[in-house]
Amino acid sequence: MSAPERFSINQMTVKQLSLPDLVEACGELGVTRVGLWREPVAEYGLEAAAKLVRGAGLSVSTLCRGGFLTAADAAGRARALEDNRAAIDEAVALGTDTLVLVCGGLPEGSRDGDALAAARGRIGEALAELVPYAAERGVRLAIEPLHPMFASDRCVVSTLDQALELAAPFPAETVGVTVDTYHLWWDDRVAEDIARAGSEGRIHTFQLADWITPLPAGVLTGRGQIGDGCVDMRWFRERVDAAGYTGPIEVELFNDDLWARDGREVLAETVERFRAAI
Repeated sequence: MSAPERFSINQMTVKQLSLPDLVEACGELGVTRVGLWREPVAEYGLEAAAKLVRGAGLSVSTLCRGGFLTAADAAGRARALEDNRAAIDEAVALGTDTLVLVCGGLPEGSRDGDALAAARGRIGEALAELVPYAAERGVRLAIEPLHPMFASDRCVVSTLDQALELAAPFPAETVGVTVDTYHLWWDDRVAEDIARAGSEGRIHTFQLADWITPLPAGVLTGRGQIGDGCVDMRWFRERVDAAGYTGPIEVELFNDDLWARDGREVLAETVERFRAAI
């Protein structure tokens, strides 16, 4: 039985699989879309990865990740811009039009009460530098809000509203947002913000992961398998669909227990959980 048409498997969900093994497993299960990560793609080789994925008939829903745009020093800002331009080029090579941005946390030692606002301001400045480069290459920048527990070290953008405000000065076809259930389920404004994002044409990707507790040490690997936590995936899908999004629905899980299992088994389970919930 083939995977549902809109289903996409993010590479990190089954990171224990090499890229060739992931491609083969997708073929066996009828999965036609993958979300790729820059680090394993670079390890395999960008050109080789693009050739492998294309040869298997897979489309790349997103590339993760760009971002980390909050450095306060000029050298750090220059490095971040250079890395994001490289990420845009990698997206083009892989055949995806969507680069997910995890925008970055607070610079080390930040304790000023205005540090969050200042960091978001630097993200806006960096976007202004990157947008022309991305637009020329047909790549969309999808700002991903992360749960507030990541605000200090990974992403000072915590809500869809904040992401939309950062995107607002730029064309919707180049700068939009990522709707990720794991990061947004707690926000009582999320339905309103999804509708706004849709009306502005800024939903560039939609990702699923469940919220399970207790969170593990470090919290990063606490993304639960669909159906194991408290997030109503169907509720999110209905609102994202109503907002006009018709693209891939990508399952992106960071979970040590899943990574310790057979990757093909996890992929098959994820397809079935998606089918049941979505």
